[in-house]
Amino acid sequence: MKQKLVIIGNGMAPGRMLEHLFEVAPDAYDVTIFNAEPRVNYDRIMLSPVLSGCKTFDDIVIHGDGWYVEHGVMLYKGHRIAAIDRAAKTVTSEHGETVPYDKLVIATGSNPFIIPVPGHDLPGVLSYRDLDDVEAMLLAAQSREKAVVIGGGLLGLEAAAGLKERGMDVTVLHLMPTLMERQLDPSAGHLLRHELESRGIDIVTEARSARILGDAKVTGVELKDGTVIDASLIVMAVGIRPNIALAQDAGLEVDRGIVCSPTMATSDPDIFAVGECVEVDGRVYGLVAPLYEMARVLAGHLSGNPSQRFIHAETPTRLKVTGIDLYSAGDFAEGDDREEIVLRDAAAGIYKRLILKDNRIIGVVLYGETADGSWFYDLMKKGTDISEMRDTLIFGSAYQGGAPLDPTAAVAALPLDAEICGCNGVCKGTIVEAITSKGLTSLDEVRAHTKASASCGTCTGLVEGLMAATLGDAFNPNAVKPICACTDLSHNDVRRLIRAKELKSIPALMQALEWKSSGGCAKCRPALNYYLVCDWPGEYADDYQSRFINERVHANIQKDGTYSVVPRMWGGQTTADELRAIADCVDKFGIPTVKVTGGQRIDMLGIRKEDLPAVWADLGRAGFVSGHAYAKGLRTVKTCVGTDWCRFGTQDSTGFGVRIEKFMWGSWTPAKVKMAVSGCPRNCSEATCKDVGVICVDSGYEIHFAGAAGLDIKGTEVLGHVKTEDEALEHIVALVQMYREQGHYLERIYKWARRIGYDEVRRQIMDDASARKAYFARFVFSQKFAQVDPWSERVSGKDKHEFKPMATIDTLQAAE
Repeated sequence: MKQKLVIIGNGMAPGRMLEHLFEVAPDAYDVTIFNAEPRVNYDRIMLSPVLSGCKTFDDIVIHGDGWYVEHGVMLYKGHRIAAIDRAAKTVTSEHGETVPYDKLVIATGSNPFIIPVPGHDLPGVLSYRDLDDVEAMLLAAQSREKAVVIGGGLLGLEAAAGLKERGMDVTVLHLMPTLMERQLDPSAGHLLRHELESRGIDIVTEARSARILGDAKVTGVELKDGTVIDASLIVMAVGIRPNIALAQDAGLEVDRGIVCSPTMATSDPDIFAVGECVEVDGRVYGLVAPLYEMARVLAGHLSGNPSQRFIHAETPTRLKVTGIDLYSAGDFAEGDDREEIVLRDAAAGIYKRLILKDNRIIGVVLYGETADGSWFYDLMKKGTDISEMRDTLIFGSAYQGGAPLDPTAAVAALPLDAEICGCNGVCKGTIVEAITSKGLTSLDEVRAHTKASASCGTCTGLVEGLMAATLGDAFNPNAVKPICACTDLSHNDVRRLIRAKELKSIPALMQALEWKSSGGCAKCRPALNYYLVCDWPGEYADDYQSRFINERVHANIQKDGTYSVVPRMWGGQTTADELRAIADCVDKFGIPTVKVTGGQRIDMLGIRKEDLPAVWADLGRAGFVSGHAYAKGLRTVKTCVGTDWCRFGTQDSTGFGVRIEKFMWGSWTPAKVKMAVSGCPRNCSEATCKDVGVICVDSGYEIHFAGAAGLDIKGTEVLGHVKTEDEALEHIVALVQMYREQGHYLERIYKWARRIGYDEVRRQIMDDASARKAYFARFVFSQKFAQVDPWSERVSGKDKHEFKPMATIDTLQAAE
């Protein structure tokens, strides 16, 4: 008969343990899980991207409800265990549910440490440990007010970056002189501080909190030196403590954590523990890699392999903040018996430091360039004597043994036991074995079978390099990836067949291309609708029900169900009459928030859905049209004042920006498009981080493309130089039309250009005049049907679409 296995807690460690257990002994246990949280298992490593808006909860779910059903697991959600009866071998939840066990696993995790200063229990003081904390922070961030994060460690800085992304003014208070002092040396800490401050996050080090201010809610924090910092939200991220209360009440041996043997057994032979609540050999752990190793060991023991043992290993640290590359492992303290090798490149923002003892690496700190982190870590873990490679060691694996290796050869040179994915503890050999034995050919397949790069994603480049080294010419990173589960066709295939077969409706397309689902899904329908709009202007009737909610209602939905409206301001210019019209509208409809956007426009937030047509009507009478702030299309053309006012201006940047925007507004594109025109190389309108940018110079116009300043940070590529404004307009329009015709739906320009090659874009737009003029002509033709203001259409009654809720598509809204 199956034994009864009860698990208290449903975090990442017990989830991984069950995965291992079901692989080797799928029928050994009847499994029951009690989870204090009212949800399934999710990836806590990715809470920071959820906070910043990069991901949603659905994106970070590890085991959905179907997984538990498939494996016959009974999951009690929202059931916190109140007591363990070791004599009766039962557990009882706070809801009164009592379940017997043969084997019990305690995975209660940890509790955040809250500094016991006066006011720490006020509303508005939060910790940062689980999804409930994130949801509370997201609610607080709607105020766009000030937040203070106490703690400059990993979690604190990730919380600060996420809240900043959500529009709050953020100050980080840190007790020590430098940030992340446990993981970084002072030099790397300085670089990290400089980068965060450049993003608008205030950093106060050597800050001692005296009390939290406020009566009914938080209003600020006072430091011991008397400094007062205003805040409506306080996030404490100063550390965690193993949650041992339940084990202690049950009479198990505890110290800092639940004391366990190397087999994860507690002082009771039928009770085990795993995760952050565990103490092994006097150590407790908070990073995921050792927790996953505990999970592997425990699964082996439960499946009848008692030889498995947990062995301590130093764990690398990475910061999950977009655009910051940081890697740290080992011991980097100074000492008389230690040496160091340091590389600094101030211009490139690169800092590398290796700490050596007896010609062996004992610590590594990398900032700005971290690709060799795994290689250095492998040398450190094995205690490799580096005497023979000392002169070139700091330059990384590619420079060892003579001429520099290309990235693929460098990955190939790593030993099979080298760790590739630190989050999931996956070594090179595991990935290679999965690729060869299972015939894996895509990154998604490798992620599904090995978990490598499936968490924070910083090792994606290593995994792709390993696939290239393993598969050789058979590896194609651009291999066919179906649009969705409804078809085996890629975006490129569908776009080609739409034209070749002259498919001009979604039903016709699905029939001709043998769609597996009769109506498609939330991934494919918006894409198909865009491709048909782009390829058959004037013939295809736009299917608004296949659009996201924002595009269907011509406004941006907010968290509270209200909407924001952004009227178009050509090139960022406005007039007194326009400003009066906006002010009158704000007063008339009681609009609670008015904000200037980064694209030089005015955003009115908090408008009720039923008021939208009346708001549009009032704005329309003042001459405004929709700013398409919700659209997969041209958003803004940001400008500086150019020759009209600036003593450095070389061209009329404002006038040209207005001309571009009036020429191109209303056009649908695969993803949003933002542009800018700067009147001189001083680049005040930030043209070199936009989808398309123009730098005006004495001799004409320098056109840039493929920049990014959001989830990814990327400077533009130079498309080329032209002499006249007319030429510049032609080249820009042709570039956008090329992107419209070749881009995948939701693929930004920088991703499209990287996929097809920057040189190919230059060849078609700069070098091939006939191709450029053909692109330009097709764009001009499509604009005959695109430049219709949706606000005036709705107000006039010409647009009679009824925008019914479509939850399957609306769930993808956050993907933007």
